[in-house]
Amino acid sequence: MLSSTSVRSYLHLHFLVMIWGFTAIVGLMVSISPVALVLYRTLFAAIGLGIVILSFKKSFAAAGRDLVKMLGVGFVLSGHWMLFFASARVSTASVCLAGMATTSLWTSLLEPLVNKRKISPLEVGLGVLAFAGLYVVFRFEFDHALGLGLALASAVLAATFTVANSRLVQRIDAWVITFYEMVGATLFSLLFLGISESLNWNNGAPFIPASGDWIWILFLAFVCTVYASTMATQLMKQFSAYLINLTINLEPVYGIALAFFIFGEKERMTQGFYMGTLLILLAVLLYPLLTTTVLKKSNRKIIEAGK
Repeated sequence: MLSSTSVRSYLHLHFLVMIWGFTAIVGLMVSISPVALVLYRTLFAAIGLGIVILSFKKSFAAAGRDLVKMLGVGFVLSGHWMLFFASARVSTASVCLAGMATTSLWTSLLEPLVNKRKISPLEVGLGVLAFAGLYVVFRFEFDHALGLGLALASAVLAATFTVANSRLVQRIDAWVITFYEMVGATLFSLLFLGISESLNWNNGAPFIPASGDWIWILFLAFVCTVYASTMATQLMKQFSAYLINLTINLEPVYGIALAFFIFGEKERMTQGFYMGTLLILLAVLLYPLLTTTVLKKSNRKIIEAGK
């Protein structure tokens, strides 16, 4: 039976996922390019985190090897967000969010390799179920193939980011991890913005925000990043990277509902799309149920063997 603390933490995780479900929508409400959006988001997030760390008199100190790792993970995170926002721009927020549901499948393959444990058939099976839901979605929405491809690439980077963080958080403060990752993401975004502008990859989208863009940029930086990302990193001490990412599969459910509420008919999808998201939701709900059942059987065998 789950403790009240575990239940609160799990509900907190779902609240964070709901916030992330709103990020694709924000990406459609600003005028600047996805690369510039990530640059401003990470720059202000790094500043905000630095202020928080100083306010709580925490140390910025980190071993040289860990510092390099955190900056490197920031590069990965920056790439993930660029692809994420680009996916929403070339398709819809709903398509982008549904594509991100494959993150659990990639995590089920990456986490065992990194942590040197056997791949769990249960985790792979539920990841495949989530992927099957995605297949159903795009069987009816194939005209958004480019958006899907970008979202899938973003999902792979998201899985890499989460697995890496699940190891770092075991020995480094979550606020410090997120700060250095935002610094790394800012540096990579700045570099990539220069490259994309020189090669005109942004299709004429401006890199200087309009006055109305700032409220959404600050929302992304302080609510979706400083608060949500740091709290999610902290929760990795209680939950596995796989459970974190499987719960993130609810991001399209929350995000699609919010997108339809905000954009109306523009975000209305076919019946098949919603059938697919139900499969994704099923995978999320089955995970805690099945893992609890498997754990009980395993403990029962251990007890019986000891008699």
